[in-house]
Amino acid sequence: MNAFMESTSSIVQIKGIRDGLLATFADADWSDQRDALMLQITERSTFFQGARLAMDVGSQVLKVNDLVDLRDWLSERNITLWAVVSESPTTETTAQLLGLATRISKPRPEEARHVLESIPEDSALFVAKTVRSGTRIEYPGHVVVYGDVNPGAEIIAEGNVIVWGRVRGVIHAGAKGNREAFICALDLSANQLRIADEVSAMLKPQKDPRPEVASINHEGKLQAELWSPGETTTRK
Repeated sequence: MNAFMESTSSIVQIKGIRDGLLATFADADWSDQRDALMLQITERSTFFQGARLAMDVGSQVLKVNDLVDLRDWLSERNITLWAVVSESPTTETTAQLLGLATRISKPRPEEARHVLESIPEDSALFVAKTVRSGTRIEYPGHVVVYGDVNPGAEIIAEGNVIVWGRVRGVIHAGAKGNREAFICALDLSANQLRIADEVSAMLKPQKDPRPEVASINHEGKLQAELWSPGETTTRK
């Protein structure tokens, strides 16, 4: 990473939250904050494709044109600006006039806590929609999808992949060789699963699908088992 990229990374930090992505800005002129965000999005366009973005701009005072221009730029790249959090009453009013949220709700403890507790928030990409055919998502961490992964879609993660929905596409967890990675889904009938260098055969759709987790077993083989306490039925 060159010095310019390092400086932009110090201005804006992006992490996954329950409702999408959150951009948090360091104290700087709005033009510098905006440019730093645009650069990160341009450099990592695949990661941001289809994302829902919230911004925490601190005490920055923003007018309607500031947010409209950025919102339009993001929209052209299939990114939805849905929330702006600010300590400035002017910025908060501006966001509300544009129909943007000004508060970010935290997930209730009971909501999938047992699923997500092992995933550091700052290293996970949250995709709050169905991943459709032709879409390829690559991320150097964990990926959590609130929706389905359709046939023809592909998710590649260096960490774990959790799908709160049905999987029919291709998922590769532990893409850089992490054999401890796992894949979870409410309906795991993927065209292909991969963990590190282990590849599964196509998993046939089940008549009565149940949540499953796929991992590499003690014999070094990729297997799927019921994702439910006390049940250990496996599907290879």
